[in-house]
Amino acid sequence: MTHEQAAYLELLARGAATEAYDRPVLLARASGAGPEELAELEQAKQLALRVRAELEGRRRREAELSALFETAHDLAGLRDLDDVLRAIVQRARSLLGTEVAYLSLNDPARGDTYMRVTEGSVSARFQQLRLGMGEGLGGLVAQTARPYVTDDYFQDGRFQHTRTIDTAVGDEGLVAILGVPLTLGSQVIGVLFAADRRARVFEREQVALLGSFAAHAAVAIDTANLLAETRSALAELERANDIIREHSGVIERASEVHDRLTELVLRGGGVHDVAAAVSEVLGGAVEFVEEPPGPAGTSGGGHATRDGDDWVAAVSAGGETFGALVLRERPDLDPVDLRTLERAALVTSLLLLARRSAGEAEQRVRGELLDDLLDAPDRDRRLLRERAARLSADSDGPHVVLAARVDRAGARAATDAGDRESADRQRLRSAASHLAATRHGLASTRDGGTVLLLPLGPGESAAELARQTAKHLGGALREPVTVGASAPVTAPLARPEGVAPAYEEARRCLEALRLLHRQGEGAAAEDLGFLGLLLADSRDIEGFVERTIGQVIAYDRRRGTDLVRTMDAYFASGMSPARTKDDLHVHVNTVAQRVERIGRLLGPDWQSPARALEIQLALRLHALADAVIR
Repeated sequence: MTHEQAAYLELLARGAATEAYDRPVLLARASGAGPEELAELEQAKQLALRVRAELEGRRRREAELSALFETAHDLAGLRDLDDVLRAIVQRARSLLGTEVAYLSLNDPARGDTYMRVTEGSVSARFQQLRLGMGEGLGGLVAQTARPYVTDDYFQDGRFQHTRTIDTAVGDEGLVAILGVPLTLGSQVIGVLFAADRRARVFEREQVALLGSFAAHAAVAIDTANLLAETRSALAELERANDIIREHSGVIERASEVHDRLTELVLRGGGVHDVAAAVSEVLGGAVEFVEEPPGPAGTSGGGHATRDGDDWVAAVSAGGETFGALVLRERPDLDPVDLRTLERAALVTSLLLLARRSAGEAEQRVRGELLDDLLDAPDRDRRLLRERAARLSADSDGPHVVLAARVDRAGARAATDAGDRESADRQRLRSAASHLAATRHGLASTRDGGTVLLLPLGPGESAAELARQTAKHLGGALREPVTVGASAPVTAPLARPEGVAPAYEEARRCLEALRLLHRQGEGAAAEDLGFLGLLLADSRDIEGFVERTIGQVIAYDRRRGTDLVRTMDAYFASGMSPARTKDDLHVHVNTVAQRVERIGRLLGPDWQSPARALEIQLALRLHALADAVIR
């Protein structure tokens, strides 16, 4: 072996570049070597280059096999299908060193293949591409289960070009494309692609490498699909188990609510007790409403109906609806829970019927006692007090007789006025009886309206009680209720003869309110000014004067002023300050100052026609009272 030939072995040993193998020949030619020596060197050079190429190919295959093994190992560790597909495309692009890699999956239902994952793609049209079987390179691979490669896709006539596919490939700028099938047994599940945006020749080894990788990828996809199916089956089993547990819980709840409702009925529980028990059992908010929402007010058959996210079960009996039980914000209700709600509504209707029967009996008894006070005051007072005690009615202390009537706007003009008035009277009677029971009083129906006998609270006036009663009854009926009140009656059960006159006074106040267009209000004679003097039995002139100009009289007494006389002169002169100062022989500014002071005491509207009339009457009555005293 010559020195020059040994140089080639050295170049092979250190993995020199191809250009370095020309140097020994050039050096020998420069040193004047003969033709034979040069020919041997050239032969040794070619042999060394072949050895170098073989070594380079082996190293590349070792690297590719190592990368393929690592890729298969990584894919085996993935469980989510999307993660598996992304890893396949990324590794395919890395193994072949291409600009773009992508994967399509077959769609058996539509009979085509669609783009599933891309890496390095920039075109939205390309990423959403679907290929029919046999169309384009990918469609042909999916149809034939064979790999296809082209170094210039648009110039390759082997493929069925379509406008949709060519437009998408053109948008992406792809030129050279390699596609290999993803197969499981004999079934093609998709295609794996590697592509460049320039002309490129994919070598046989690269096609084989991508095909091997595709085989591993298909197994990984199948494994991920099986895992997904297993998870889905486990989830279905868990849901089925949850349903079984839930149904078992529902049955237990139904048994529990049955026991609790039975206990409520036996111990005389109320409507709200039923709602609370059902709320606890069903795990939601249940309330009783008197006006059912939605279609529940007209539904029959005892079935609950859906109202948005709520369930409504009508509480009714004998064709009459008392209200409804409403389960709030439980759109998905189990049939057993639904039946529980309906059963609770039935129990509620029975409780309401029993309560109404007891209430009607108590109403009759209270009404009969008040009727006796009005119509037969000469009955044995001891018996009257005993009857009142049984009803827990207050028999001592001052009471007020109140006359109440519903004033529905436009009711008399309606075609069903008679039916409405009858219904209004019945509702008013029920509301008044309830109010009387809560306030330890009495109530009855009389003269087309309702009469109440209620005790006065500490510091409470008849006018205040009338206003409170009108507000309470109007709120209960949701209609204006006008209430007239009498002056207080002391111990009506001890002196029942004062009840009937008090009722007549209350009726006159009621009619006065209606004539004054003050429907829906409550008032006593003391609220009606001088008109109250005409309506009241007591003719409380002193009280009227005190309410009307009492503050001015008191001011004169404290300060020694002459405001009462100034008011009298002011009205007598037609409310003219100039003429008033002549009558009083004072300066006009003095009159103005006194008028201003009167306004502060009586209020800014004291000169209005209605107030002025009452003030002038009070001035006359005050003057008469002073004259009588003198």
